[in-house]
Amino acid sequence: MASNSIIFLHVLVMFSLASMALSDSLSPSFYNHVCPQALPAIKRVVEDAVRKERRMGASLLRLHFHDCFVNGCDASILLDKTATIDSEKTAIPNNNSIRGFDVIDKIKSEVDKCCGRSIVSCADIVAVAARDSVVALGGPTWEVPLGRRDSTTASRTTANNDIPPPFLDLPALINSFKKQGLNEKDLVALSGGHTLGFAQCFTFRNRIYNETNIDSTFARQLQTNCPRSGGDSKLAPLDPTPALFDSKYFSNLVSKKGLLHSDQALFNGGQTDNLVKKYSISLGSFSKDFVESMIKMGNIKPLTGKQGQIRVNCRKVN
Repeated sequence: MASNSIIFLHVLVMFSLASMALSDSLSPSFYNHVCPQALPAIKRVVEDAVRKERRMGASLLRLHFHDCFVNGCDASILLDKTATIDSEKTAIPNNNSIRGFDVIDKIKSEVDKCCGRSIVSCADIVAVAARDSVVALGGPTWEVPLGRRDSTTASRTTANNDIPPPFLDLPALINSFKKQGLNEKDLVALSGGHTLGFAQCFTFRNRIYNETNIDSTFARQLQTNCPRSGGDSKLAPLDPTPALFDSKYFSNLVSKKGLLHSDQALFNGGQTDNLVKKYSISLGSFSKDFVESMIKMGNIKPLTGKQGQIRVNCRKVN
């Protein structure tokens, strides 16, 4: 009787794994049967990382964004440079800027240990870690559709072309998001991710010294830490509470205190002004739209079924 039960369990596991391999759509319950411990393990590591360094939450959220905007959410951003891999880590938007790779490595190790094998993709880990980071910093939660597989290639050129830089005006931002199947609401809601984290001096220097649609006191305060030359890597918070998910990012825009040119472009007499105003007075509206847009972004061109692979090491192809 016992041996029959073991055989049945083995067959059930093999059937589940086969179903996973063939599935071509994402589902929040993707790992429920084959490794129910996976998501709690991701959450534990993320919470520990954020507890040690609050800024890491923003970095893990940004990692997901920068992954999805380059040929879809396929963990291509995690691949190190090799003779055949043109790593996205050295692309202009990422070089000496994107962070959190060590946390993803730790999550992968813990999840594989819990699952007894490499079942959970690096792409899914990045997506879930972004959600858990938002929650750890006081933001909303959501069910992350899962079942992505990992790419076997990367593209530094595509990263340079498709990740929107912090200098874009509104029309260029709209076009950049439209290219990914995202609309103006998605643009504003996802830009609200800047309620968390910091930016380096070189990304906002021109704004604080040369632009006119900026609060003068705010500009002077920033100039004390970001000189006209040098100090490129000095940090400033993207909103007044960079370790708390709230709506102050949007309140800042209404007050002409957006840190980046691309931030203030969302509230500068254009068609996104009303949405910024709405979010500035309603955290609930922002949170709801942010969740919807995060799920939508996470669905950009995922590799599923027999596409790609499940990387054993997130930094390199199997």
